[in-house]
Amino acid sequence: MLDRHSKQERRKWLVVLLLALGMVIAYVDRANLSAVLALKGLHGWIPLDDNGRGLLNSAFFWSYALLQIPAGWIVDRFGPKRPYAIGFSLWTLASAGAGMAHGIGQLVASRLVLGIGESVSTAASVRWIRLHCTESQRGLATGILFSGTKLGAAIGVPLAVALVLRFGWRMMFVLLGLGGLVWLVAWLLFVPEQAEYAKTQHANPHAQTDQVHIAAHFRRPVIWGILLGTFAYNYFIYFCLTWLPAYFTDARHLTPAAMGLFTMFSFGGMALVGIVAGWAADRIIAHGRNAVRVRRVFTMTGFVIASTELIGMLSKSNDLALFFAVFSLAGLGLTTANYWALTQTIFPAGIIGRMIGIQNFASNVSGIFASLITGWLKQKTGNYEAAGWAILGVLLLGLAAYGLLVRAGGAEAAARETTGAITAA
Repeated sequence: MLDRHSKQERRKWLVVLLLALGMVIAYVDRANLSAVLALKGLHGWIPLDDNGRGLLNSAFFWSYALLQIPAGWIVDRFGPKRPYAIGFSLWTLASAGAGMAHGIGQLVASRLVLGIGESVSTAASVRWIRLHCTESQRGLATGILFSGTKLGAAIGVPLAVALVLRFGWRMMFVLLGLGGLVWLVAWLLFVPEQAEYAKTQHANPHAQTDQVHIAAHFRRPVIWGILLGTFAYNYFIYFCLTWLPAYFTDARHLTPAAMGLFTMFSFGGMALVGIVAGWAADRIIAHGRNAVRVRRVFTMTGFVIASTELIGMLSKSNDLALFFAVFSLAGLGLTTANYWALTQTIFPAGIIGRMIGIQNFASNVSGIFASLITGWLKQKTGNYEAAGWAILGVLLLGLAAYGLLVRAGGAEAAARETTGAITAA
């Protein structure tokens, strides 16, 4: 028979898997619109130029980004379970509601509500991991969690394509939206109320109201490095989420089936690399290496590999372009678990929801820019090469941010300052 500790460990990792599945559903509901636009599924209903496609793709990110900091505060205040359940219910219904839209305004509204519902997902998930996983477990746990975002994008596009071709775009939204509600039942039944959360609050009643110590971090270069790096990482991610299917069909002339397949390979490779990179960093840290330095090296290496996407976008060879589309995004998986785990290393549990909210705000502002700038550049130039140069510039910004601003000494000082200040309070 399993002892109590073994049972707790097994339950912990099962909840991590459930959190990852929640991210899969979230990203399926984000990615389905890009499949519809790549198939020009809306063109018989309303004509959209590239600027219009960019605007529609960006609608989700306006509400999602705006609510990241309030969502983080809610999770810090009430714990992960109930806010996540409420947000999940809202976003799945909004996703289904897109299938009943009778105008572009209603479709935009459904994407805005989708962003409101999903706004709590990352803060709730990362806070749960921060409360339950040790430093030497967080890389793997975070890698598993954010593999869900990549698997959601990987399966979301081909699944949406198959459903659109079989049932039409309206029924696709309804089926994917309502189908996700099965997860909610498991979340409510399987995940207990947060005993650890309650203990944290009891031990530190000032942690939730101590805004001064959060503000103090903005006087340190490390937080600006993390925010710039987060923006850069996600600029490329959200280009791929919103425009990669269209790039495959417009520039590389892939069939819908091939487009879905190569989108799946790109994001699926990233999910796999993210899990392995998180585990590998954990093992190195467990052997006594500095956690900040280890995770920083993994993060920067991922940026370098991701930059190779420009080679494919400039190439006349479809084979080379498709190789680098998969290779660059999979390589960025080295960054995925480690840059989120690094935030957990630096900031204590009492404020982690809000700090993740701030970081995820930077993450999703990039979604707005990636959607709009790519659409504008495509409209102006008629191709994706300028968009590729923009991606390279942003990725180099992220590399510089982690190289120059997120240094081990500064990060460790920031962690000591916050921990000491909260303990004193």
